[in-house]
Amino acid sequence: MTTLSLKELEQRDNFVGRHIGSDGAGIDHSEENAMLQSIGADSLDSLTAEIVPADILQEPFLEITDSRTEFEALNYLKSLAAKNKVFKSYIGMGYHDTIIPPVILRNVMENPGWYTAYTPYQPEIAQGRLESLLNFQQMVIDFTGMELANASLLDEGTAAAEAMAMIKRSVRKNKSNTFYLDENCLPQTIDVVKTRAEAFGWDVQVGPAAEAANADVFGALFQYPGVDGEVIDLTDVIAALHEKNAMAAVASDLMALIMLKAPGEMGADIVLGNAQHFGVPMGFGGPHAAFFATKDSFKRSIPGRIIGVSIDAQGKPALRMALQTREQHIRREKANSNICTAQVLLANLSAFYAVYHGPKGLQTIAGRIHRLTDILAAGLKAKGVEITNNQWFDTLTVKVADRDAVLARAEAAELNLRIDADTLGVTLSEKTSAEDVAELFDVIIGEGHGLDVYALDADIVANGSTSIAANVTRNTEFLTHPTFNSHHTEHEMLRYMKRLESKDLAMNHSMITLGSCTMKLNATTEMIPVTWPEFGNIHPFAPQSQTEGYEQMIAELDDYLKQATGLPAVCMQPNSGAQGEYAGLLAIKKYHESRGEGHRNVCLIPRSAHGTNPASAQMASMRVVVTDCDEDGNVDFADLKAKAEELGDQLSCLMLTYPSTHGIYEEGVREICDLIHEHGGQVYMDGANLNAQVGITSPGHIGADVTHMNLHKTFAIPHGGGGPGMGPIGVAAHLAPFVANHAVRPIDNESKGNGAVSAAPYGSSSILNISWMYITLMGGNGLRKATQTALLKANYLAKRLSTHYPILYSGQNGRVAHECIVDLRPIKAETGITEVDIAKRLMDYGFHAPTMSFPVAGTFMIEPTESESQAEIDRFADAMIAIKGEIDAVVRGELDAENNPLKNAPHTAEVVTGDWERPYSRELAAYPVKDLGAHKFWPSVGRIDDVYGDRNLICSCPAIENYED
Repeated sequence: MTTLSLKELEQRDNFVGRHIGSDGAGIDHSEENAMLQSIGADSLDSLTAEIVPADILQEPFLEITDSRTEFEALNYLKSLAAKNKVFKSYIGMGYHDTIIPPVILRNVMENPGWYTAYTPYQPEIAQGRLESLLNFQQMVIDFTGMELANASLLDEGTAAAEAMAMIKRSVRKNKSNTFYLDENCLPQTIDVVKTRAEAFGWDVQVGPAAEAANADVFGALFQYPGVDGEVIDLTDVIAALHEKNAMAAVASDLMALIMLKAPGEMGADIVLGNAQHFGVPMGFGGPHAAFFATKDSFKRSIPGRIIGVSIDAQGKPALRMALQTREQHIRREKANSNICTAQVLLANLSAFYAVYHGPKGLQTIAGRIHRLTDILAAGLKAKGVEITNNQWFDTLTVKVADRDAVLARAEAAELNLRIDADTLGVTLSEKTSAEDVAELFDVIIGEGHGLDVYALDADIVANGSTSIAANVTRNTEFLTHPTFNSHHTEHEMLRYMKRLESKDLAMNHSMITLGSCTMKLNATTEMIPVTWPEFGNIHPFAPQSQTEGYEQMIAELDDYLKQATGLPAVCMQPNSGAQGEYAGLLAIKKYHESRGEGHRNVCLIPRSAHGTNPASAQMASMRVVVTDCDEDGNVDFADLKAKAEELGDQLSCLMLTYPSTHGIYEEGVREICDLIHEHGGQVYMDGANLNAQVGITSPGHIGADVTHMNLHKTFAIPHGGGGPGMGPIGVAAHLAPFVANHAVRPIDNESKGNGAVSAAPYGSSSILNISWMYITLMGGNGLRKATQTALLKANYLAKRLSTHYPILYSGQNGRVAHECIVDLRPIKAETGITEVDIAKRLMDYGFHAPTMSFPVAGTFMIEPTESESQAEIDRFADAMIAIKGEIDAVVRGELDAENNPLKNAPHTAEVVTGDWERPYSRELAAYPVKDLGAHKFWPSVGRIDDVYGDRNLICSCPAIENYED
């Protein structure tokens, strides 16, 4: 037996082997060597040199410390977390301290069955989270009084910006170019809306809510309750706006709407807000699910995703994403929004919170918050403290004579108040207790006040509360559907969530090979810190003296990302990839304007680009010009050059994905960047495929000026079933002064003074530690090896499939990059079997389909990532090869051309065990390969009828009997 050295026994790179998915702890390289031999490569380095153009391939360059053990990394991050000071938060401003029920925390938030799933594009194996999202939509519809809700947006600020854009699209008879903002809106919302309006060339007017209809505007946004806690009836001002062909949006809070009149009853056209108040930690700003509701007449204008009810092949009710499912790919620059996915995991948390508590439980929680606010108000008034708002739900704004002394007492008591110019604010929450109110009396009034919380309560009980007037009091029922009235014990809730989870295929069951989505391992160690209270219970506007640990972790991640991108500055604010695109394009736009070249407004985008690229470009008021690709899938350089020369000084930028969406490293990419720069443009590199660059090249080295990083792809944040994500941008030095900043909590760098693109300064801050953990655990060498291994596994899979399916594109030396495109069009032409049939048949084999019909219709784009073992890749390849065998059987006439396992897929247990009159066996339907065994996953519904669902649009919870199995 070989004697190992101490360094080998320490296993400091142990995690690298576990993440990469080959050879366990990384000591034995037999699996790696077997795959290399299979594709005719000598080593990872030689394979990389075969694939990556020599002019961009770099020697190891990441100056990131060697990989750490999981134990070391967690301990170090815990030491950073300890530097955060978790004060009681009474700041409010759209963020509240909450209690996430432990049954939901453990079984959803901390459960890979929920957080490793992908956006439910294959609904037959996503019925669980689709049901939960439908619950979310129903919950929002009930509270807002609207007819239709989507399945979440990124945050309240961006939801407000989306509302403004939707209103502008909808009020065709109104020619105004000005949008009105209630001065009582959340300041971060005002900041984000102003940024969006400026990009579109619209004006924003801020003023009192009552004056909105007196202005010449196309729409208005109101806050209800306002940031200062005031609650006003908006009925008359909304009606006045409608008289002028203008529309009204109302930003609100779900917890407040338990007691307040629904904005829909006041005539609102759109109601939006942050669902964080329903059981999601503040997390220094996110992630949280925004909600967005509107009237049914605007169903084709609403941004984001909508979950709808349809039927499956057996006529059984089934859920799916409706209408806007792929709108960016179809409508491109004409899309309603660039929002691709949003905050599914967080929407599910909030929906489960409502299901668990039910209407009575929620009324109790809201009633307690309101009662404690009334008690606080009564005590303060009794002691002569002026309260500036006349009505309230959970927030008081007060004027105190001894402001500095009050703030000193607050800091000593470790609590945070909202600090305004000449007032202080206090927002109570679900965590607030009678003892907390007594403490607030001590802080605001000073000790020795003689107030008794329960005596004040007795007075309110005896005399009634007047803090919510009758004209703004809710008188309508909510959450009447049986789902919200059936699961209030922990056993019932636990089993309900498990039933839903069991309907969904996630990464804890099998690999998900979605091309350009990078469904890699989301290691448990990386996830553990997310729910630490030192990260979860911090308000995004807490004083900087209380967030030292967060700031240090973010600074270290910032440095990691600078090295990975080869760019000298990073903006961490965008909270999705699409937001990163928008933020990067805004930086380019502002850069040109600063040089007196605001006329540069054309964005060149290759035909193969992701649909969010043109959608983001139009949000930055850029004109999109599409460039061609050649027959090998590369950017057609001659066409690009001709269009760049033709555009001249109108050229703003090129949006380029690298490696391309065709799964190859294009040669001449530096020449492309040089061409754009020669014509005065900037190069925006879409980071969708950054997983094929890290440690072997970088956007900055290639010649890009800006890139966004999908932390939920390349840097291991899980996809959450459709969110959360993070899309920070790296920029060249000349663009650094033009990236987003924040009006409420400015970030101290050269972009200070710029507007925000997201509601919180660092976007979804609480999940940044996942990427920090991933990079820290991998180290520079591990990251490079991960990229090289992703190339190896993609080429290994392509080689296995290539004798059965044509691989559409390859680069130099016949190699693919980190993904490959399988051409299924010849099969359709010969047999009528489509890519959809094959996708649905894969479910019977226990797999989620690869990316379908993007970037080329009639194809699969397959990305195995570095994290999958050879055994799992072989299982997938065996499934694809077996399916090809079934197709060949159709060609030979052994299987019927229409009534076959592919056309009828997927096969549910109910179908397989029921009356069987199909011309193939039950065994072939359900167990097409012998070793399926423990890997068998039963879809809970048959193939879903998309056309029926769109023609009969139902986006709220159906009758309970439809859920019965």
